Amino acid sequence: MPYAKTPDGVDIAYQLRGDGAPLVLLAGQANNHHWWDDIRDDFHVTRSTLTIDYRGTGASDAPHTPYSTGQFARDVVAVLDELDIDRADVYGTSMGGRVAQCVAVHHPRRVRSLVLGCTSPGGGHGIERGDDVRRSLAGTDPEATRRALLDLMYTPSWLATHPGPYRTLGDPTMSVHARRQHLAASDGHDAWDALPGIKAPTLVLHGGDDLLNPTANAPLLADRIPDARMVIIPGARHAYFEEFRDTAGPLVLDFLDRAAHRA
Repeated sequence: MPYAKTPDGVDIAYQLRGDGAPLVLLAGQANNHHWWDDIRDDFHVTRSTLTIDYRGTGASDAPHTPYSTGQFARDVVAVLDELDIDRADVYGTSMGGRVAQCVAVHHPRRVRSLVLGCTSPGGGHGIERGDDVRRSLAGTDPEATRRALLDLMYTPSWLATHPGPYRTLGDPTMSVHARRQHLAASDGHDAWDALPGIKAPTLVLHGGDDLLNPTANAPLLADRIPDARMVIIPGARHAYFEEFRDTAGPLVLDFLDRAAHRA
């Protein structure tokens, strides 16, 4: 497993696959690169894909320090530096979309184009999930919590025909500290004031039935980022990128190709 060393001395594991222009794929909160396992080959038609294990997940170090989406973004840049990648397309989903915002805001020359999936600007302007959703995920019965999360990720019809394994339910190897810090990083994200400064061509994607990260966040992002394009996928829940891959994957690739031709 290759690693990149961050400026603060943390080893970040990364996975580079395929050929072509690099596409950085950023996973959701408390997940490692396996989040993308079932669909990353869809992008290898025209792109190579680069994933990372966030600090605290997978094969990366798990320092006993505070985490933030800004820190995760700096870790992404450390990996790009290790690979001598000057610019890349960046596609982040859920918390990964928050990290992607930080990469585009704080390291703009490294981002050729940006895709933000099922994510939020955070802070006081972001639309929070409902109390009923919070309660369903905060119970003491692990199996009930797992069922609730699956229902938020996928439609019943998809679950009935796809028995798993499910790659989006979290990294079971994480320490308690790392899991708490991932939650704190996601909850502490607030890019609202900086979003109008994003220069990269941006696509905002969201499932029309997403309750985990409410769909109303998509137009907030699209209206705040100059010239951003927004697509809502009807009937999709939080894991639209997997269940609706036949719709979402081509949308992303077409957007990336068009952005590259305009550059």
